[in-house]
Amino acid sequence: MSKNIMNTLADELATPKEKLMEDLRMVVADAEELINATASQTGEIASLARSRIQNSLAVVKDRLHAAENAVLERTRQSAKAADQYVHANPWQSIGISACAGIIVGMLIKRH
Repeated sequence: MSKNIMNTLADELATPKEKLMEDLRMVVADAEELINATASQTGEIASLARSRIQNSLAVVKDRLHAAENAVLERTRQSAKAADQYVHANPWQSIGISACAGIIVGMLIKRH
């Protein structure tokens, strides 16, 4: 069960980051589509611009992939650390959860 909780926590933490990564993937895809759409443009300047954009896109794709892997690994490590803390300190974890619940309840009651 702790594996399930750890995976759920990792998924919840990774969701906003995954959205950012997906947005960046869309930008890269749009840039590639633009390059393909302008492929019929001739001339040295257009060819040079396409070449520079393609090189830049290759670098961005590599960095995006590396960043995505790093974010996922850090998220997994954070979830694992939280899981280990909860197992090592169950009563403190219950106390922290209760305090958080009280605070959230007070905030909800205000509105």
